[in-house]
Amino acid sequence: MSTKYFNPYTDFGFKKLFGEEASKDLLVDFLNQLLPAHHQIAWLEFKNAENLNDTAKERTAIFDIYCQTDTGSKFIVEMQKAKVNFFKDRSLFYSTFPIREQAEKGGWDFKLLPIYFIAILDFHYDEKEEERKFRRDVCLKDQDGEVFFDKLHFKFLQMPLFNKQAHELETHFDKWVYFLKNLETFDHIPSILNEPIFNKGFDIAEISHLKPEQYENYHKSLLEYWEVKNVKDTAFNEGKAEGKVEGKAEGKAEGKVEGKIERTVEVAKALKQQGVAIDIIIASTGLTRQEIGAL
Repeated sequence: MSTKYFNPYTDFGFKKLFGEEASKDLLVDFLNQLLPAHHQIAWLEFKNAENLNDTAKERTAIFDIYCQTDTGSKFIVEMQKAKVNFFKDRSLFYSTFPIREQAEKGGWDFKLLPIYFIAILDFHYDEKEEERKFRRDVCLKDQDGEVFFDKLHFKFLQMPLFNKQAHELETHFDKWVYFLKNLETFDHIPSILNEPIFNKGFDIAEISHLKPEQYENYHKSLLEYWEVKNVKDTAFNEGKAEGKVEGKAEGKAEGKVEGKIERTVEVAKALKQQGVAIDIIIASTGLTRQEIGAL
């Protein structure tokens, strides 16, 4: 069954909705739901920073955004569609980019602009189910829970944990999350989202409005997204199953491991044949560059 709107979790969809000049108003409206009152965005620009060679591919769907309020206060937002591997490590690492880029030559006094790191996750990163939170706001605090440094904030949205239905939406932020989580499944614009800002979002996301080259790029992006997601979901489910059968015969355990390895190799082969980037295959399967090259 074909869908009317694209998947916003793909690199293509995420950049189309939030990473283009023509959709800046969507980005401002969404970010202002997450940011505090004293940092509401009145103006922003995308910073096309030169990334380290080994991370440039990783950062294709990460936006460094320089923002300014009505009062002239300046700050930085780094926004991304998060990847599952070593998520917390990635978040901390990527937050160093806008920090280092503020360094000035000469007599710089190390004064930094505030930074907000915002990540949209289409997976659970909290390992313990009872500790899971849809939204997590993080900053540096001391042993007494008092804020130690007020210029670095992390905001994580675990989208699978948002389960509100249309009639339960209470805020504009709720509407945004509902829009993003369900966009690909809509076949029409729900009445609750019949507002100018969301109407524009639906218009941008309508697949029939894409040019032929954009349509092709979207499908490539969608394929990469599903291949990576399927590998992760399979590994997660197998991990749960293996945990339940601990203590069973060693031969069965070895059979499962061998089967898992075979499936991983098959997935890697398929991704390679479809022209998926080596770095993505490595991140998806855990195989080395040499092992993938030998397939």
